[in-house]
Amino acid sequence: MPRVAYLFERFPSFGQTFCLREVAELERQGWDVRIFSIRRPNEELVHHGSGDLARRVHYLPDETALLDDVNKRSAARELPAEAIEAIREWGRRPDFLRLQQAAYVGMQLRCAGIHHVHAHFAGMAARTAFWIRRFFGTAYSFTAHANDIFVPTRFEIGLEQLVESAAAVVTVSDYSVAWLRERFPQQGKKLRRIYNGIDPSQFAQRGMASVVPLILSIGRLIEKKGFADLIAACALLKNRGWKFRCEIVGDGPLADDLQKQIDASRLQSVVQLIGPRTQPEIAESLARASAFVLPCVADAQGGMDNLPTVIMEAMAAGVPVVSTRLAGIPEMIDENITGRLVSPHAPDALAGALEELLQEPELAETMGEQGRVRAAERFSVEKNVSELASLFSRVLGS
Repeated sequence: MPRVAYLFERFPSFGQTFCLREVAELERQGWDVRIFSIRRPNEELVHHGSGDLARRVHYLPDETALLDDVNKRSAARELPAEAIEAIREWGRRPDFLRLQQAAYVGMQLRCAGIHHVHAHFAGMAARTAFWIRRFFGTAYSFTAHANDIFVPTRFEIGLEQLVESAAAVVTVSDYSVAWLRERFPQQGKKLRRIYNGIDPSQFAQRGMASVVPLILSIGRLIEKKGFADLIAACALLKNRGWKFRCEIVGDGPLADDLQKQIDASRLQSVVQLIGPRTQPEIAESLARASAFVLPCVADAQGGMDNLPTVIMEAMAAGVPVVSTRLAGIPEMIDENITGRLVSPHAPDALAGALEELLQEPELAETMGEQGRVRAAERFSVEKNVSELASLFSRVLGS
């Protein structure tokens, strides 16, 4: 049975259900997966069904216990000489815990006979994997997603070093492959696009539309999701005489600002911020939706979504999708076939696209059916994890 370790900053995480699906499917396909998490979950809502995997996660000790363990191993000369020297020289410089965590995890991997580690996001876990390779020679790969590459945080071991050192770099859209290849042309051969995966069978096909159409949106309440544009579009629809409801699922720092916008536009009876929901509750909401909307934008720092999983889920549920021409989103939505794409920051165009779906329910139904087919073809977790497993096998073979 082939073996691989996964290293996460925090697992399981409510906002990263694709990671849970990936690990579970990799095991279903015959891999022995050891899971390490630097931090423990701090969210009340975790993915439904995560219990078995969550119980097997090896959580790293807290800082005091971690330093004590590494110091003892260092004094006993159990660590590689390069690790002992690097930790001593680095001292308490920024990101020093990554070296300590690498020493701890690397020893666990060596004892378990595991020769490859994979991380999600070009962040804390990938930087730890960088040092694991440096200390123990253990190959690593990572999946790059969105802000971790579009607006990476500056560290001494940054995105350039991670891409150069990794055995392979996975990213989730053709857009981000091109983005990385433009910045790191010498590393182009190790870049691989593998879409995030979903299990289409987990999403019941959309039922009959309710008497009052439901416009649904899901995401963290932050600038790059574009919810302010959605609320503005709803105000236009209401002024044009359309009867509908809009539910925005999620929580985040902009909750108060968005509620003030709803109140100022007198949309309290139409638009609701309903807070976070579990995955089964999200699936139930999708089954009732007439349209799914995610009007993504680039935020003030340049951060933006790349391949939002919720769009895949809406497509799997047979819901027509309206979103924006941004990053990898056009790879998800076949315009005029499975949904509509508009420019970012264009509430009027957003309202127009929604108005068309409200006015032509048969068109919306056809788009939803086509979206369900596309989701199964492009975003099946079985297919995409099979590609990832092949990549791991090649790295282990080399």
